[in-house]
Amino acid sequence: MTTQSKSITLHLGVLAVLAVLFFVLPAYHVGAFSRIMVLAIYAIGFNLLFGYTGLLSLGHAMFFAAGMYGFGLSVNLGGLPVIPAFAIAVATAGLLAVGAGYLALRTIGVAFMIVTLMFAQTVYLVILYFGEYTRGDEGFIVQQAQRSIAGIDLTSETARYATAFILFALSFLVMARLVQSPFGKRLVAIRENEERARMLGYDVGRLKLQALVVSGTVSGVAGAAYALLFGYVGASFAAVHYSIFPLLWVLLGGAGTTIGPLIGVMFMFYLIDFSSGLTNAYMLVAGVALVLITLFAPHGLAGVLRKKVFKWLP
Repeated sequence: MTTQSKSITLHLGVLAVLAVLFFVLPAYHVGAFSRIMVLAIYAIGFNLLFGYTGLLSLGHAMFFAAGMYGFGLSVNLGGLPVIPAFAIAVATAGLLAVGAGYLALRTIGVAFMIVTLMFAQTVYLVILYFGEYTRGDEGFIVQQAQRSIAGIDLTSETARYATAFILFALSFLVMARLVQSPFGKRLVAIRENEERARMLGYDVGRLKLQALVVSGTVSGVAGAAYALLFGYVGASFAAVHYSIFPLLWVLLGGAGTTIGPLIGVMFMFYLIDFSSGLTNAYMLVAGVALVLITLFAPHGLAGVLRKKVFKWLP
């Protein structure tokens, strides 16, 4: 079996497992996996920029929030149906990524991290400033009646899981194809040796901007999906910690691997879920787990699998 065939089998196998889980898991875990798949889309977007391009953004929450507020405000204030509102949300995140990327990519290294963080904080403060519409820290609810497509209530357990699964499957497969395409290989070349990539004739600046725009747009899809499926829009999703979460997920799961984001989100979700039942200091438990994995599995859980078992792992 060729490497490409193994990759296709792996990705379809992961999706098959997720589809089967709906029928075998208790209701609580079905709801948990709906949330995990949505957050994994966010991690997938972040992974393209960090894991494959080598750019560490500390402001990715602005794209997640752009998708979330783009959808929520379009529905609540604009009275739009789900599909047009979702399209506006994704376009909003994409346009924000273009603007932020055009400015932030004038910097490199630590400066890039700081600039993206400042942009995200600006978005957060804008949300608070226009609290009359955004409801600030309190946030607002997207009503159940507003979350339906062609008469299908997306708040039901089955419809929510199916919608999360479809959106995750599309993001997962498209990203898997993208990172194995010539475009993806060029991004890896930039990550490994930017100067050599430039010497080979690649337009590094343009490629970085494209990677950031795709990354931000996918993150916006996750934000819009969260608002659609869970019915809440709040400023906390634009705060600093929501820029740190995708970094933790990707580091835990394996940066630069296609299955790493899903593994990282799933691991962190259930670690926090389990530890929060034992202690209020559940984030300390998560921090210890991250330190241990960084020490003993610096390439993440999927990275360990790639190194020791599946050398072909994409």
